[in-house]
Amino acid sequence: MRVTIKDIAKKAGVSITTVSRVMNDKLGGISQETKERILKIVEEMNYQPNALARSLVTKQSLTLGLVLPNISNPFFPEMVRGVEDLANHHGYSVFLCNTDDDEEKEKHYIQLLKEKYVDGIIFSSNSRYSEAHYEILQKAHIPFVLIDRGEEDGNSPYNGVFIDNEKGAYLATKHLIDLGHEKIACMTGPKEVGTARRRILGYQKAMMEANLPILLETGNFRMKDAYTSAKKLLPSNEISAIFASNDVMACGIYQAAYELGMNIPKDLSVVGFDDIQLVEALTPKLTTIRQSSYTLGKTAAEMIIQDLKKAKKETKVVKLDPELVIRQSTRSIK
Repeated sequence: MRVTIKDIAKKAGVSITTVSRVMNDKLGGISQETKERILKIVEEMNYQPNALARSLVTKQSLTLGLVLPNISNPFFPEMVRGVEDLANHHGYSVFLCNTDDDEEKEKHYIQLLKEKYVDGIIFSSNSRYSEAHYEILQKAHIPFVLIDRGEEDGNSPYNGVFIDNEKGAYLATKHLIDLGHEKIACMTGPKEVGTARRRILGYQKAMMEANLPILLETGNFRMKDAYTSAKKLLPSNEISAIFASNDVMACGIYQAAYELGMNIPKDLSVVGFDDIQLVEALTPKLTTIRQSSYTLGKTAAEMIIQDLKKAKKETKVVKLDPELVIRQSTRSIK
């Protein structure tokens, strides 16, 4: 049977209010002897406070919701770790919700987190940030921060932490152009996802500056889809380089190239995006755009916790700079 605060009060011979004040460290008028007696009984009876009941009183649950589109993508676990490390440091726990890129699951999880009385939500949308989500959050009065996805032209009306996706894609494509490549394909993510669209814009900008033809091939941010697309693309086109919009797709391109008897980088140069740990296993080592998903997560958690402490709310958007990391998967053909 669960021990209640009433049981503690009865055994200590004090009121429930006195026990509650001791448990919440509000000791005005309570003697040291009474405090020690109550705490000893709490330990003896292994009393665990009812977190839900306490949250109803304090209006704080000390929990955050983290809604992500695809936890199987190696980019996201490091983001989770960043959120958890910062949240735990401030005494918060984290509910993790994986939506599988499904908008209905997103709405379901927002409603569920509302019912769990979370203090705030860190949210990565499957696509363009939906006003329907905002309405649900607004009605629930839940502060939230967007992470990785959801920025609108870099000018989000909501709190958010993003990487400069367009700049990163531009740096990746420009690197290939500088090496002398002219037939460069872009393996894109789902075009309804803002992150994918912005990386396409960066690729297109670099190609148009060099007056080179644009070739887009959809890989849906998934290894299997990128592999299938690359197996069709590479034999029928004189492609000398591919910019993969994430590292997971670059892995699929590596597999397709190997099966087609193509050597990287002799026959095909490849640049990825994210610099996830998985690419350390690739041979040759992958040239990619580095963004720290851990820093994204940590920054978002810090932003939401600071927002919860402020009486006056101000919109803040943080945009992190990407970095081109040159390894062995690209070569000059000049």
